[in-house]
Amino acid sequence: MALTFRCRCLLFLYLTAIQTGQATIQNCVDKHQVVGLLRQMEKLLKIQELRFAESIRIMKSKLANVQNSISRLPQADQSAAPTTCPSLEAPAHGAKFGSKYFVGHEVHFSCPQGYHLVGSATRVCRDNGTWSGVGAVCKDVRECVSNPCQNGGTCVEGVNQYRCTCPQNWSGSNCQHQTQTAPPEWSVMNDPAFSRRPRCAQVNQAQHCSCDAGFHMSGTSDNSICQDVNECEVYRLDQGGKLCVHECVNVPGSYRCSCPSGYKLLRDGRSCEDVDECLSQKHNCSRGTTCINIGGGFQCVNPECPRLYGNVTYVKTSSFQCERNPCPMDSRSCHLAPKTVSFHYLSLPSNLQIPATLFRMATAGAPGRPGPDSLRFGIGGGNPRGIFVMQRSDRQTGELILVQPLRGPQEISVDVDMSEYTDRTFQAKHVARIHILVSPYSF
Repeated sequence: MALTFRCRCLLFLYLTAIQTGQATIQNCVDKHQVVGLLRQMEKLLKIQELRFAESIRIMKSKLANVQNSISRLPQADQSAAPTTCPSLEAPAHGAKFGSKYFVGHEVHFSCPQGYHLVGSATRVCRDNGTWSGVGAVCKDVRECVSNPCQNGGTCVEGVNQYRCTCPQNWSGSNCQHQTQTAPPEWSVMNDPAFSRRPRCAQVNQAQHCSCDAGFHMSGTSDNSICQDVNECEVYRLDQGGKLCVHECVNVPGSYRCSCPSGYKLLRDGRSCEDVDECLSQKHNCSRGTTCINIGGGFQCVNPECPRLYGNVTYVKTSSFQCERNPCPMDSRSCHLAPKTVSFHYLSLPSNLQIPATLFRMATAGAPGRPGPDSLRFGIGGGNPRGIFVMQRSDRQTGELILVQPLRGPQEISVDVDMSEYTDRTFQAKHVARIHILVSPYSF
């Protein structure tokens, strides 16, 4: 509530009169007006007092809200990250700058002349209480400290480098190469295609030479040459074996494997595999013959039925089988002759591991007809030196087994027969004529 200037003046005069003891203010304003003004002032003060109290209440409410918010915050983690990092020591032969280990502070390291710093030159204390980077080490730049010269060589310090003085018969930057007075047996000599001039450079008034991969240094330090290393011979001498399955061919700086005619090199670069000319139609067999793949080549075959003898005759029922024609009732020799003759071709590598099962022979009864109740197996012919044996693997099957090693190239034929019996009475005989072609190679 606003007061006019006249009222404020009257109120001031009245208050002054009361303070000075003057009770008469009739000259300014009458008593009723002053009382009215005092009542207005009283109302004004009450209004101001209420507003001030409301402001205090609002302030207290805000303070209480802040206190409640703080009280609801999680308690401080006892395992919270530390505010400092562990102390760091200066590296041996070096110096450290910085003594504060609080989060965010840095520590620096340096090395004196003659040493170089390995590790972190500056490390910072991180929030988790650990230092960034890795530990600093001052390493001696004097290379001779590590004794780099081999075979009795003397190390001479230079400016940021060293030089080896090698004894007699040794050469190389670290005296690691023996000077060859006579070439090793695996070194290729007297062939310009297998020699190279070395790459040489002057280092601190000393000449250092090196060779390309696949070559070795030969000669003296003043007259050296790079000679080819015969990897085929090195492998044979060191490993006692063969680098290639068939043949190793040395080439300048390297080697390659080769395969014989009729074989191809596999992806491993050292193994050989037979090329099947029959399957790939790379043969020249004429009509009426059949292509048979063998190791390193092929054969064109047209097996013939056994020749006529007596009243025994045969007819060819397929490319590899002949069957006997019906026999006269009174011809015993015809009934004893083989009822069927089949032809089989096997290709074997040299020195096949023995014993090895090469062929199996079994009987198969016709549907609705009982088969023989016993079988007898044997080798009818073509078994020189007891190379093969025939044995039964089960009641109905016989096996031809190789029991002696074979070296090629050679061709062997062997006849395997199977006789059928019913109630111990001979019924029929079947012959399998097997042609074995032995390759000159063991793969």
